[in-house]
Amino acid sequence: MSTETPVSQPNAADLQAAEALKRVRRRRSLALAGALALFAITFYVLTIVKMGPALFDRAL
Repeated sequence: MSTETPVSQPNAADLQAAEALKRVRRRRSLALAGALALFAITFYVLTIVKMGPALFDRAL
């Protein structure tokens, strides 16, 4: 007597749901990446502005 449950083949509704979920996850990931990039750029610009023009007058 086997206690394994039979594995059913995915139907069209399951595949559509999986694709929709994948699209939602990708959109969310891209939104988070964009927000993180904007956050980093904001800190970079604010740091440069706070240092002022003296930053570009120093010797290299």
